[in-house]
Amino acid sequence: MAVAKRNVRLATQRNRIKRLIRESFRHHRDSLGAIDIVVLCKPRAERYSNEQLREALDRLWQRMSIQCERSSSS
Repeated sequence: MAVAKRNVRLATQRNRIKRLIRESFRHHRDSLGAIDIVVLCKPRAERYSNEQLREALDRLWQRMSIQCERSSSS
């Protein structure tokens, strides 16, 4: 997980985003296979509310879960 200082200036905002990513991952890790995941934060991510970030992460985990299922069934 990387939340660059260049993308999110304030440490409190970087920590908030990292905390949300970790929490979201814990809720979805069972649906994800045994894979390594790198989460990069885009610039201005601090502008989004916690709810908006959670929704975006939920969509990300769903997409990754589908990709894991496809690759394991091949």
